[in-house]
Amino acid sequence: MHSIEQYREEFITHLEQKVGTREPKKLYDPIVYILGLGGKRLRPVLTLMTTEIFGTDYKKALHAALAIEVFHNFSLVHDDIMDDAPLRRGQRTVHEKWDINTGILSGDAMLILAYQLFENYPSDTFRELAELFSKTALEVCEGQQYDMDFETREDVTVPEYLHMIEYKTAVLVAAAMKMGGIIAGASLKDQNLIYEFGKNLGIAFQLQDDYLDAFGDPKTFGKQVGGDIIENKKTILYLSALQLGSAEEQKEILDLYSIQPQDVAEKIKTVKTVFISSGAAKHTKTEIGNYTEKAFEVLNVLNISDEKKAMLKQFGENLMKRKV
Repeated sequence: MHSIEQYREEFITHLEQKVGTREPKKLYDPIVYILGLGGKRLRPVLTLMTTEIFGTDYKKALHAALAIEVFHNFSLVHDDIMDDAPLRRGQRTVHEKWDINTGILSGDAMLILAYQLFENYPSDTFRELAELFSKTALEVCEGQQYDMDFETREDVTVPEYLHMIEYKTAVLVAAAMKMGGIIAGASLKDQNLIYEFGKNLGIAFQLQDDYLDAFGDPKTFGKQVGGDIIENKKTILYLSALQLGSAEEQKEILDLYSIQPQDVAEKIKTVKTVFISSGAAKHTKTEIGNYTEKAFEVLNVLNISDEKKAMLKQFGENLMKRKV
């Protein structure tokens, strides 16, 4: 088995070889730009790692890993347009650097390029990969729609939120791992088990992201701490505070989320205090632990060696200890 860093380096080399600018430049330059902004490369790394875990040379999965990363970044380009976001990974978003029409069209091209990458596989493998990819891509779109719907709803529940992040975030992590199983020729049972592992880990990952946005260390988090609070986002912390807090705490949160004060630092500080006093922060940490544990339970029935199970568990634990 290789290290996470080795998978990442191999993937970046492959990405740089396969993704280059060509004519028309205004279509392809934004694609090169967004894919070059970095990020954790979590999903492609998982595809490569899973392929090797099921006993096949991970390099056979490089095309599928790239497809997952291209699709993920396509969704970010379009999300940024919908959110009117000025920055992505500390750099200007595609629609800010070029324009909205370019962002839409380059994003469309990325979705098509992702499908094209599966053409590098034999027909049976191609069919399985494309089938999983289509299902996943549609679920990601559904998750994004739920997220947009929540912006104007005042009655969103924690279960609804968990369903939304399952579709918007977790299914792509799950699919990245199942693709590794498909390429390696793993049994359907093991493919579905590794999918469940990835899905639960993906939910835990997003909940951890919500938690770090409020309680992360500004030196290591990589973006502004309290960004979700400033934007009045209905994260699990907010929804749990409304569910678990006293009438006074509920009123305070609702009042704070209805204003855009000049002093955002004071708003962040007060909201975080309510997140703690209401039990929302503790509840979120518990849910992160629950979904991580659900992922680890899958390993008990997965048909791989104990050494490989330990590697997957270590990966999950490291992901939950992250500060970025």
